[in-house]
Amino acid sequence: MMLWLLLFFPAPIFSALDKTHGVQPAHLSKYIPAPGTPHPSWACLDGSKTIPWHAVNDDYCDCPDGSDEPGTGACPDTQFYCRNEGHIGALIPSSRVRDGLCEKECCDGSDELPGVCKNNCKTIGEEYRAKLAAERKLQKTGSKIRSTYIAFAQKEKKKLEGELQNLEREVIQRKAEVARLKDLADRAESLTEASMEQKRKSPLFQSLLTHHRALKSLQKVHREHLQREKALGDILDNLRSGYNPNYQDMAVLEAVRGWEHFAGLPHINDVKKDDEESQEDDSSPDEELPVEELEEGMWTETQLEHQLDSLLGSDYDSLLLEHDKHTETTTVDSILFDVFSYIPDFLVPQWEAARDAIFSFLSDLGLLKTGSTGKGDETGRARKALNDAEHSLKLTEDEVGKARTDLDRLFSPEWFGREGEWKKLEGLCLTKDTGDYTYEVCLFDEAKQKPNHGGSTFSLGRFAGWNDVAGVEKGSPVYYSKQQYTQGTKCWNGPARSVQLVLACGTENALLSVAELEKCEYQFTGTTPALCLPPDAGARTGHGEL
Repeated sequence: MMLWLLLFFPAPIFSALDKTHGVQPAHLSKYIPAPGTPHPSWACLDGSKTIPWHAVNDDYCDCPDGSDEPGTGACPDTQFYCRNEGHIGALIPSSRVRDGLCEKECCDGSDELPGVCKNNCKTIGEEYRAKLAAERKLQKTGSKIRSTYIAFAQKEKKKLEGELQNLEREVIQRKAEVARLKDLADRAESLTEASMEQKRKSPLFQSLLTHHRALKSLQKVHREHLQREKALGDILDNLRSGYNPNYQDMAVLEAVRGWEHFAGLPHINDVKKDDEESQEDDSSPDEELPVEELEEGMWTETQLEHQLDSLLGSDYDSLLLEHDKHTETTTVDSILFDVFSYIPDFLVPQWEAARDAIFSFLSDLGLLKTGSTGKGDETGRARKALNDAEHSLKLTEDEVGKARTDLDRLFSPEWFGREGEWKKLEGLCLTKDTGDYTYEVCLFDEAKQKPNHGGSTFSLGRFAGWNDVAGVEKGSPVYYSKQQYTQGTKCWNGPARSVQLVLACGTENALLSVAELEKCEYQFTGTTPALCLPPDAGARTGHGEL
């Protein structure tokens, strides 16, 4: 403190102070003397008393609220306003006025007596404005990148909605397939082996088997022909590219010309000519062989190549049961071997018990082969097909749930933001090499510590949410300035590792620093365009420039 310096200044200097010295701009209109009196007066801002106008800023506290001494330190718990012309205004506690120390907030030196502090506002103001311009440029560039993130989220929304619709339709189809296969499995389990064998003797089933064998044979011959055609093609390609036309071997020339015509290739000599010579009439390729049109319903070569195996793998027993259900054919055999389909439900248990007893008796006498009680191979195949269909349905339903979750999170403030600006960064991994370790954080996933010279990699936690400080509004820039990663690998004799990722606006997604604030509690700092709002998106907080 340098209060002793005040002894060198006469008392009248305080009375010479401007009455509005140290007054905030918003209160200037309140520092006007009351008119119409021989001795001007002034009312304290709290209305508690009226004092002479000359008592304002006289370095003596008259008003209980201290409003009569805005430019001195006479009243405690008040504030002094530095105008800082050329820069921005600032408030300091009145206790720091006239203390002989130059406050950096008052670059104009108005908090001290004249001559004590230099006026540096011009230089500081220029530096501040240059910094402000750089920040604005950064924010503007970053906001353009951020807008591409928002556009990505909109496309992702359409994509997810399309996928969800397709998956929901697929669920309906798979449910219908499960119902169909369940009916087949139930019917198969209700049939005896003898009944099934009788059905297999039908002309329809035998015709299916004949067609199956014919297709299998044709497929084998087709593949052999394809292999031979490829081998012959390779031979003719070698002949085409390697023969010498100067020998005038007409047999070879005819073979080459024939292959070129069949394969739709230009003549090999024309291919080797310059661009100018290629314009001549004989340089154009021969016309391709006409392709015979397929009759309606006939398979293309691609279908034969890729779908024939699936067709040959058809379950003909299931088809037979479906046909039986479709035609609802009732035979004497089906009645004999499927009696319980025609008796009341309450008699089914007794019928099954009697049937099993009869089959067991016949089996013991050697009159019936073991396994002919109606649980044949077709039952196992039908049940396996049902189980596979149910499993596929479960997987598709899981995909529907995931798609709905992703869609719900896309524009959720607690996940990817109200505009979805963070979705683009999901899974993006940022790294920082500190020498002994490389630290990595994959956004919305997991943070890790990787040793650079051998050793174990430790999990530092998984994404647990955004800034959880009390009073922070969800969806605000401050809310998105921090990410929490918790429940990492437990430290030896310590807590589970965790990370607080502190983010700021930047033109790049980058990790800048790593620090261990407490044992196994880390703080990462980084930048991202996702935090760069447009410069004019909201009013700048703080004091305005004068």
